[in-house]
Amino acid sequence: MTSIVVVTAGTSIPSSSRMLGEQLGEATVVSLVASGVPAEVTHLELRTLAVDLAQHLATRVPSVRLREAFDAVCAADGVIAVTPVFNGSYSGLFKLFFDALDEDAMAGRPVLLGATGGTARHSLVIDHAMLPLFFYLKAVVAPHPVFAATKDWGASGGKLDHRITRAAEEFAKLVLAAAPHAHGDDFEVTDFTDLLGG
Repeated sequence: MTSIVVVTAGTSIPSSSRMLGEQLGEATVVSLVASGVPAEVTHLELRTLAVDLAQHLATRVPSVRLREAFDAVCAADGVIAVTPVFNGSYSGLFKLFFDALDEDAMAGRPVLLGATGGTARHSLVIDHAMLPLFFYLKAVVAPHPVFAATKDWGASGGKLDHRITRAAEEFAKLVLAAAPHAHGDDFEVTDFTDLLGG
């Protein structure tokens, strides 16, 4: 089964970052299932790991909960990463989590970016802060990230729904292309005749 991990860095309850992450995750599963691939979503709310991350920063020793979160990301076929915009950039909690991951944990892994903020002008954070971070981490970034401003959750939500669906469809294609091994049997023996092309 294809595994999608949604990492959200919202700090409030309810959180618009969590809501966006949930919708992106659901739309990705719909897209994967439509392609004949079963999928499951795991949600990591960094708010619940804030103390663990701070302790890890000081000690370099991850707690059990933090190690489980790292393992979930490393085992995922794709990661959806969503942050609120604080002071013109991603949140410190968001950066702290991705700084704490093993250096090559995101290399070659499909990632769909999302961000939330008060106004559309905050959407520049995706291009100016998030993309450079994930390019540095060698992730395979989906071409259409999703930014949701406060007004997007209101009456004009149809446009946000369309952007979520489009982004999820493209992300699902990346996941399928990047992880064909995840759906096969590592111990399957190939017939020698097939190897010879006969």
